[in-house]
Amino acid sequence: MKIFLLDIAETRLQLLPLTYTRSIGELRVGILKIHEKWSAKLGAEVNLITEPYLGKTETIGDGTLNLIINASLCPDDQLIKALENLQENQKLTQNGKFLASKAASMPTFNQAVDDQLISVEHSGKVDLIERPWDIFIKNGDQIRLDFDLLTKGQKSIGVEDPYTRIYNEKNIFLEKGAEVKAAILNAENGPIYIGKNTKIHEGSIIRGPFALCEYGQVNMGAKIRGDSTFGPHTKVGGEVANSVIMGYSNKGHDGYLGSSVIGEWCNLGADTNTSNMKNNYTQVKMWDYTKDSFINTGLQFCGLIMGDHSKCGINTMFNTGTVVGVSANIFGSGYPGNVIPSFSWGGSAGFTTYRLDKAKETATIAMRRKTKGWTDPDDGIFEEIFKRSEKYRVWENKNEL
Repeated sequence: MKIFLLDIAETRLQLLPLTYTRSIGELRVGILKIHEKWSAKLGAEVNLITEPYLGKTETIGDGTLNLIINASLCPDDQLIKALENLQENQKLTQNGKFLASKAASMPTFNQAVDDQLISVEHSGKVDLIERPWDIFIKNGDQIRLDFDLLTKGQKSIGVEDPYTRIYNEKNIFLEKGAEVKAAILNAENGPIYIGKNTKIHEGSIIRGPFALCEYGQVNMGAKIRGDSTFGPHTKVGGEVANSVIMGYSNKGHDGYLGSSVIGEWCNLGADTNTSNMKNNYTQVKMWDYTKDSFINTGLQFCGLIMGDHSKCGINTMFNTGTVVGVSANIFGSGYPGNVIPSFSWGGSAGFTTYRLDKAKETATIAMRRKTKGWTDPDDGIFEEIFKRSEKYRVWENKNEL
C-alpha cells in the first residue's frame, strides 16, 4: 500500500505565504515536519501530492490500495488506530472534513476525493494545521509528541558541562554532537530536545517545551521561553517566545520574537522586534489570502508570519499580526505595514519591487552559505511566486497608469 499526503487547495491558500515554497506536508510543527511524523509513525515512505510547480507531486498510481491522508493532519496514536481499521473504499471524516481514505483510486491536486467512498466518522481529537498561526498554537503539544517519538528507546548523551543548570533532567534529550555550556535548561513544563551537532552558548536560558534541530545554535545570553522550535541550521539570539523558525534562518541578535512563524532562509537584523499583542487587548486580525482581506484570528497573541527568503534590516519593528511574503527585503524606521507582498523592497516610507534576478542572486548566495545550492526547481518556484504575488504589489499597477 502506498501512502500519500494530499494538499487541499483551499488549505494551501489559507497557509500562504508559508506554502508558496513548500507543500503542506513539509511544514515543521513540533520537532518534525508533518510528512516526517507520518513516516515515523507508519514506518513507511510517505509521498506528497501538491501543486506541480513545487516539483514534488506524486500522481502515479499502480492500481493497488492507496492510503490518502489530508496533508494538514498531524498523527497521533488514536488516529493511527482509526486508519488501521479503515477498510477499502472508505474515508475517514470529522464533521464533514476529509481526514483520510483507502482506495485504489488516487486524487490529484485540486481534485476532490471520490464522493462514492463510504464515510466513517472519527470521534477523536485531531490536530489540523490549516492557518499559519496553528503552527505556533499547537507547537508545544507537537514537541511533546515528537519528543516521545524520537527518544523512545534512545539514550541522551547528557550534559557534561558542570556550569550548566538543569531542571528535570529526564525530560532533556541531547543527540550526538550537541554542546551545552553555562546555560540554564528548565524542562519542568515540557521537554527540551537538542539535536545533532547543535550548540547552546553561554548564558542561554531555555524553558521547555523547546526543540533545537541539527546544526542549530542558540547564541550567548538568549532567553527562550516555551513552545518554541528552531529548525536545522538556525542561529537564534535575543528573546523568543512560542515561535517556530522553519530552518536555515538567522535571528542572531537581541530583539523580541513572539507568537510567530519564520520560514527558511530568512534573516532578522539586530534588534528586530515583533509586537504580538495589541495595546487595547483586542483580538488580532491577520491577512487572509483566500479572501484578500483581514480576518479575525480569535487570538490575543499573534506576531509575525514571514515567508521564505525574506529579510529585514536592523531595528525593524513589526506590528501585531504582520504577514510578510517570500523574498521581501524590509528596512528603515517606523512600522512597515501589516501586509508586505512577496518581492517587496522598502519599508514604512514605501515599497518598490525587488527585481526577480536580484532576488535569485541573493537567495543563491544565502543558500550556498549553509551548504545548499540553488537549483533549477528553485528557479521555477521563484518565477511562479513572482507571478502569483504580482496583484499584491499594488505600486506596480500604479506605475502603469
